[in-house]
Amino acid sequence: MHVKPAHHASPSPASALGVDASKVLPVTHYENFPVASWLCPPRLRAPIAALYHFARTADDLADEGPGTAEQRLSELSAYRAQMHAALASGAAESSARQDAAAPALWTGVLGALARQHATWHWPVQLLDDLLDAFMQDVAWTQAQRLYPDRATLLDYCRRSANPVGRLLLHLHQVQDAEALQQSDDICSALQLVNFWQDLRQDIPRGRHYLSEADCQQHGVTRAQLQALESTPATQALVQAQLDWAEALMRRGAPLVHRLPGRAGWELRLVVQGGLQVIRRLRQPRHDPLRRRIKLGRSDYTAMLWHSLWM
Repeated sequence: MHVKPAHHASPSPASALGVDASKVLPVTHYENFPVASWLCPPRLRAPIAALYHFARTADDLADEGPGTAEQRLSELSAYRAQMHAALASGAAESSARQDAAAPALWTGVLGALARQHATWHWPVQLLDDLLDAFMQDVAWTQAQRLYPDRATLLDYCRRSANPVGRLLLHLHQVQDAEALQQSDDICSALQLVNFWQDLRQDIPRGRHYLSEADCQQHGVTRAQLQALESTPATQALVQAQLDWAEALMRRGAPLVHRLPGRAGWELRLVVQGGLQVIRRLRQPRHDPLRRRIKLGRSDYTAMLWHSLWM
């Protein structure tokens, strides 16, 4: 799912996962939600890690470094072309040899993705949707485009977050319409939670995920948001966004009972991770216009407790 975590290095989990480190790249960014954790069925850790690193690399191309918007879009387009070549050939190494300009990191990331795709045959359109969302982020930020309403923002979530859930359900061979909709609800909710959690970081960078319709409804101006000014109106605006995200999360939550064993328990923790962030953001001292929260030990205890009663 397309999340925008704080960038803190963490040790490689490969040995702890019992996965061949040459086949699974390490998770090197802090995440609020589990990524191929020990709860994940061992046979699915490699494909999930491959998906994670594919999306994480694209996210970094869109977000990291000093490049211009044009350079970022060019790199994302090249990354998309390399992805298609890798999936078509079944090995990114061969296509990378044909393009001397391809970064070595792409070879490893897309090689892992291609190896797993040869086994799992993911719908490639879902991978394209993720890249399309990253490119939209770059282009809209450069143009300072605003989301007019929630429907437009949900369309972005459809491409930035929902494909991840559908790709994971594909691994579990769960493909009925109800399960896919519940997955979409959870993933969109997680994306929205990320937006509301990151307001203090996103707004100064020119990323505006609070829709025009919601801002107007609560009488909040862009100037107030740009100043990171916390007022009763901005607090009511944020609370309304949290209500929206929580309603989506709870609508999708029954999906936890459709996945067997460890996978179901990991999804419970993912759902509860999102709900715990919402609970924290509801507290006045955690106003996201003032600071970005980070989950800690007490939050993980609460997540585990709540997951037991889903």
